Formats: sequence, structure tokens, C-alpha cells
Amino acid sequence: MLTDLMVKDLAAIDDRLSQRHIDLDPGGYFIIYLDRDAELIYAKHFTNVIDERGLAVDPETGKVIPAREKVERTHTTVFSGRTAKELCVKIFEETHPCPVTQLNHAAYLGREFVRAEVALITEQEYVQD
Repeated sequence: MLTDLMVKDLAAIDDRLSQRHIDLDPGGYFIIYLDRDAELIYAKHFTNVIDERGLAVDPETGKVIPAREKVERTHTTVFSGRTAKELCVKIFEETHPCPVTQLNHAAYLGREFVRAEVALITEQEYVQD
């Protein structure tokens, strides 16, 4: 059983690791959200180009895509599933070519899909990390 101290330790590890630098995936990025009425997890895929500074750029406009503000862009594909596993199979096994080109991005998406699935089941709020 996890004690309160263990939970705090785990949260601190997670918070620290969330602050690390990661290279962005030239294959694009995903916006993950829940549709509670349909009992589905959605992942909208957007394309991008990574510039010489390592920033994600809109391939149509050439403008940097800000990470912390809402941007109006058109997604290329929408994936949906009832579980994290179902989404992973659709994206990583059934889509050719796979829209994810980096292993760290695949691992991140797997973690986020599990978080989204838990939030859907437990009726908790889900906010993508």
C-alpha cells in the first residue's frame, strides 16, 4: 500500500522529470482529450516541422507553434479508442506510416493514454501533461 510520503515522492519524481528537455517529434504532435458521453479517448494528430532551433513550426505558415497557448490549426487525423491499448494499436500498429517517429514520443503518448483512460474510468479531470 502506498503511504502519503510515497505518493509525494512519486509526484516529486514525476514533476522533476516533466521539466527535462525533450526533442520534439518531426512527425508531429497530438492533442488528447476525453468524450465522456461517448466513453472515448481522442487523440488529434497535427503535423509540424522542427526548425534549426528545435522549435515546432507550422508547415503551412512557417510560424512557431506556441506550446502554452491555444492555436487554431487543422488536424491531419483523429484517433479514438476506449482504452489506452486500443489507441496505441491504432496509432503504432495500424497506421502506415506511423505518425510518431521518436521512441520518447511513443512512450509519452502511452503514458498519457493510460492517464486519460484512468480519468475516464474514475470520472476525474484529465489535463494532458
